[in-house]
Amino acid sequence: MRADARLNHDRLLAVAAEAFTREGTGASLKAIANRAGVGIGTLYRRFPTREALVEAVYRNEVAHVCAAAPELLATMPPAGALRAWMERFVDFMATKSGMADTLRVVLVSPDDVMHTRGLLRDAIAILLDAGVAAGTARADVDPYDLLMGLGGVTLIATGPGQRDLALRLLDLLLTGVLAQKADDAGWTA
Repeated sequence: MRADARLNHDRLLAVAAEAFTREGTGASLKAIANRAGVGIGTLYRRFPTREALVEAVYRNEVAHVCAAAPELLATMPPAGALRAWMERFVDFMATKSGMADTLRVVLVSPDDVMHTRGLLRDAIAILLDAGVAAGTARADVDPYDLLMGLGGVTLIATGPGQRDLALRLLDLLLTGVLAQKADDAGWTA
C-alpha cells in the first residue's frame, strides 16, 4: 500500500473507532469519511460495506491491544505492565461494545473468535512470562484463564459510570496473579 493510501486507511480506522464508540455502528459513514479527510468514495474503496469497516476497526483495535504488551514491558516492571495492559483491555472492550451487534454477524465463525482469543491470550502470556521470570507472577496462572477473568470484568463493568468498578475488579484479579504483595511487585492499587 502506498504511504498516502496507508495514511488514509489508518485515519479511517481511527475516526471510525471513535465514531462507533460514540454513536454505535449506525454512525454516518459520510461523516466518518469527512472527519478522516477523505471522500466517501475512498471509504467505500477500502471498506465496501459498513460491516467490512466494523470488522476492520475491531481487528485493528485487537492488534493495538496485543501490540501494547511488549511496549509496556519495555517501560514498566512486569506487574505494572500487566496492570496497564489489563486496563487497556477494559477500555478496548468498552469501545467494542458499540460494535457488538454488527460484530455478532461479522464474526460468526468460531475460527475468527478463536483466532482473536489466541492473539489476546498470547499478549497476556508475554506479560505473565515476564512476571514469572521476574518472580512477581505465579507460574501456575494460565493466560487463557486470565483472559476469561478479564472478559468477565468487562461484561459487568464497562457500562456508563462503571470504570471505577472495573478498575477495582482488575486490582482483585491481579492480586490473584501476583506472587508477592503489590508494593513489592512494582504495582500498587
